[in-house]
Amino acid sequence: MKPKVAFFDFAGCEGCQLTILDCEDLFLDLLERVDIVEFREALSETAPRFDVAFIEGSIHREEDAERLREIRSRSTLLVTLGACAGLGNVQARSNFLSPATNFRRVYGEEELNRVQADPEFWPLWAHTRVRSVKEVVPVDYELRGCPVVAEEFLHLVKSLVVGTVPHVPTVAVCVECKMQENECVFDRGETCLGQITYGGCKAVCIGHGYRCDGCRGLLPQANLEAHRQLLRDKGLDESRILERYRLFGSAEAWGRERRP
Repeated sequence: MKPKVAFFDFAGCEGCQLTILDCEDLFLDLLERVDIVEFREALSETAPRFDVAFIEGSIHREEDAERLREIRSRSTLLVTLGACAGLGNVQARSNFLSPATNFRRVYGEEELNRVQADPEFWPLWAHTRVRSVKEVVPVDYELRGCPVVAEEFLHLVKSLVVGTVPHVPTVAVCVECKMQENECVFDRGETCLGQITYGGCKAVCIGHGYRCDGCRGLLPQANLEAHRQLLRDKGLDESRILERYRLFGSAEAWGRERRP
């Protein structure tokens, strides 16, 4: 029997799942190796248990956390898809503000007062802290990126199917920039997080004229103090540096900054 695979989404744009669906040849190759038993983007069927659960999206409410725990209990392996599930992503920036402040900035003071006066409606907005999946349940593997890289996804699935551990090099985006012969962002007078960010994306953002904003997460061996000093030397003050670090990794940044 082929392994049973399921996909689930929480708070996010579902771009990682769409990336997988959009790669038709890769997806057909995947269907030869596994049975997809739950995947809201592609089918309506459900299953009681599965061998691998892929999770996209960050966790905002306790009811989301309970649903995630229930999925974890039905799965043998659990894999996060992308920056939302793995890091909390940009939505976790709300952790640094109160729910009321967030609501006021979007909808205004008058609407905030109206909603707060409704005891049934306000709790829907006053969500708990935004969390990555690994802050709620054990995670077996992580697929990084915003969105994920389809080839990395297929490599992981193939490895799991044959019972091997997928090998993911822990190199920086800077390494891949050199391999792609990209002009360094710093040589263009800009700043970049490529020195401290997991590679695997083939430095696609820099290759298209942008910079690395760290969507694949911080390398465990990253020298953050040296990188901070480099950004200072390029004219960024502490608030701008913190803003850059928080952009994709806000859930992790929140945890680090609140530790004693």
